[in-house]
Amino acid sequence: MSLVFAESLRSWRTEKGYSQRQLAEKIVVNRSTIAKWEAGSRLPDMDMIYRLANALNVDVNSLMNAAWESEESPNIIMVDDERLILSGGIPVLEEVFSDAIITGFTRPSEAVAFARSNQVRFAFLDIEMGRFSGLDLCRELLQINYRTTVIFLTGYRDYSFDAWDTGARGFMLKPLTVEAVRAQLSRMRVSLPAKAEKGYGRDE
Repeated sequence: MSLVFAESLRSWRTEKGYSQRQLAEKIVVNRSTIAKWEAGSRLPDMDMIYRLANALNVDVNSLMNAAWESEESPNIIMVDDERLILSGGIPVLEEVFSDAIITGFTRPSEAVAFARSNQVRFAFLDIEMGRFSGLDLCRELLQINYRTTVIFLTGYRDYSFDAWDTGARGFMLKPLTVEAVRAQLSRMRVSLPAKAEKGYGRDE
């Protein structure tokens, strides 16, 4: 694991003049939790990132970006029940997220199973997928890991209001383009590390 987050957290804490114990008391965790984060052996979840940002008076996006850069090969999934959409969208994500492992699924149930055994950093989800919609899938993924950033994909603008009620952070119209994905990430203030190590998987 990269030490970007660990070093950033230690720097922000010392700038504020807090000991590990004092910071732990502010966010209501054990001192050993802070020590593990600063040693690079653990990363905080989304709730703890918000607590740290408030305690240290640091922009939450700076903390999120540091956590992102600490994931050496982050997992990113794309879920769409049409293989043609996956085959066109995954190369776009590979170009944008040059260091990530990109995995595509046509079945929401398999995406859920993957998320239970892997830390998913970004999830690009089709909204209309039969009985199990992308809205339902978003809620389940966020129950598994609140740090997952969900971006909805659809060909219909009418879904936008329903989409925002699920905890998703982005909404994009199909088809995906490199420019559109980068613009979406820019609006969310997500910076991308430059290390290249990409993969591509798809359910059979």
